[in-house]
Amino acid sequence: MSDHPLLPLLAAAAEGRFPPVDGAVTVTPPLAGGWECSVAFTGHAVVATARAEADVLQQGPDGYGESMAPDFLRWLAGPAGFVGVIDVMLVARGTGKSTLPLRTDADDHPRVQYARQYRSDVRVYGDERGLVTLAHGLAGRREFSVEASEHNRGWGRALIAEAIGLVPEGELVFAAVSPGNARSLRMFLGLGFTPIGSEVLIRPA
Repeated sequence: MSDHPLLPLLAAAAEGRFPPVDGAVTVTPPLAGGWECSVAFTGHAVVATARAEADVLQQGPDGYGESMAPDFLRWLAGPAGFVGVIDVMLVARGTGKSTLPLRTDADDHPRVQYARQYRSDVRVYGDERGLVTLAHGLAGRREFSVEASEHNRGWGRALIAEAIGLVPEGELVFAAVSPGNARSLRMFLGLGFTPIGSEVLIRPA
């Protein structure tokens, strides 16, 4: 299966090469598995949807924030569709150095179930500090999530560093963090992640 058109845009943004700051919206085909999304860069937005481009643009989204407006997102999803939360899109490069072992006994863990609901090829790693899921997510990019053990709160930073290490040195890895989760966002930024935009997942009914 060929790459989704959004994937090279994400990779280019990770290198500092962003779409033009023109206020425009690029409409692409939907994501795999029935998912859609709205992604905002500085002054440009990308909407991946099964809806016709003309219909999307008629709703008035733009690259200055309206692509993330609640009314537009609800229109994309439809009255009974799913609209996810708006997250900050973060990117870093793998270090290839991690001590976390692969886990095969965590299928019932809520973090793992959540990851498998939204992502594909989910692998689970972890130890007494907590869990890391590494998978293919939005547009097929490599992304991860972490959850510290209930008995080991405070290990979040270490788990993020371990997750980066699960990715081969120099290769891109993405993460999505709620802007309101300031503590987590600060940890990601402190470990070398760079914000490149915002994103929200959509699943029409």
